[in-house]
Amino acid sequence: MVGLNELSATEIARRIAAGETTSEAVVTDCILRVEAREPDVRAWEYLDPEHAIAQARAIDAGDNRGPLRGVPVGIKDIYDTVDMPTTHGSPIYAGNRPAIDAAAVATLRGAGAVILGKTVTTEFAASNPSKTRNPHNIDHTPAGSSAGSAAAVADKMVPAALGSQTAGSVIRPAAYCGTVGYKATFGILNRRGLAAQAESLDTIGDMTRSVDDLALLTAVLTCRTPPLTATLPGRPPRIGLCRTHLWQELDPAAVEATEDAAARLGEAGAEIREISLPEHFADITQIQWTVLAVEAGRAYAHEWNNHRDRLSEKMAAVFELGWNTSDEDYVAALQFGERCRADFNTAFEGIDMIITPSAQGEAPKGLDWTGDVRFQTMWSFLRVPAITLPTHTGPNGMPVGNLFVGPPHGDWALFDNARWAETVLIGS
Repeated sequence: MVGLNELSATEIARRIAAGETTSEAVVTDCILRVEAREPDVRAWEYLDPEHAIAQARAIDAGDNRGPLRGVPVGIKDIYDTVDMPTTHGSPIYAGNRPAIDAAAVATLRGAGAVILGKTVTTEFAASNPSKTRNPHNIDHTPAGSSAGSAAAVADKMVPAALGSQTAGSVIRPAAYCGTVGYKATFGILNRRGLAAQAESLDTIGDMTRSVDDLALLTAVLTCRTPPLTATLPGRPPRIGLCRTHLWQELDPAAVEATEDAAARLGEAGAEIREISLPEHFADITQIQWTVLAVEAGRAYAHEWNNHRDRLSEKMAAVFELGWNTSDEDYVAALQFGERCRADFNTAFEGIDMIITPSAQGEAPKGLDWTGDVRFQTMWSFLRVPAITLPTHTGPNGMPVGNLFVGPPHGDWALFDNARWAETVLIGS
């Protein structure tokens, strides 16, 4: 028998609205799963079962008929939560209690969601590994920085969780852990109460187990009326197969997964054509790192000045790089980003979405590295929407994802087109 914790957010919302189950029953199943698996997976920074059940009972007894009524959601521990600590993955903020919820958290609550708990983040959502492990094999990294959110959703502890991405922090952990992951177009989701790392790159994202769930959460977060039934595009999409400048550095499993997915989508009716990106896009990773370091250093001036001894060596090195980068170099990096975005819009003409590998391959073995971020950095720098689907399995039995990318502000068309691809590649 399938536990309620294994259902999608969309199905949970439907069953609760229809009176077929209760939020308390769903939350109880989620907590039982956490209790069974958390010693190995370590996805949660904070979870109070009694508080979670109290929220669920209040929803069941109340008059909130929002689209997320009773659905449990995990929150990455860089979002402010008024009733739970927000520690940012740092000892500097141990026990920190915000005065109000982050905008995204407050919006989810208003729609009837139960905030199950806070999921583990890497230190200040950067690259220093966290305690979380990959639920498919705990000897492998879950990636970062939204490690806990990806692992919790993949391990069926919670149907959905908020993450965030500055370089690769939604797409890579979703790909490594085998969830559906979404990075929104930069700026369309309100970031108030989300700890800043790089203000020109930080983007809210979601981890779920279906594209329908992504659309449901995003509709709530953008104050839209969620669709009552799944929608598909009026015709199979026009898909650009993008072999980026990093193609030769991919693991064979990632190459095979993308080529196989493109072939199957073509057989199902999609128009597939290869597209090329300008040569200077090969410089994006280095230049994006300049932007990230400068903006992170400025954002964490207080921590740098007052708690330097409590920063990890990796985090301190990022801040130091930022402080030592000239403003002229920073401005040049921003201008390079504007040029790339204009060039990308040209490259996108005549297609509906891009398919490309989500990550280098399977999650690497070991817990002292979160994986190669270069395969996601481009899409963050370009500020475009992207959805990773867990379409394949690699030679070590670990998930391998494919990334579907839309044009700026093409999020809703991307949901429809990615839903079509999900149906073809994974099944309905």
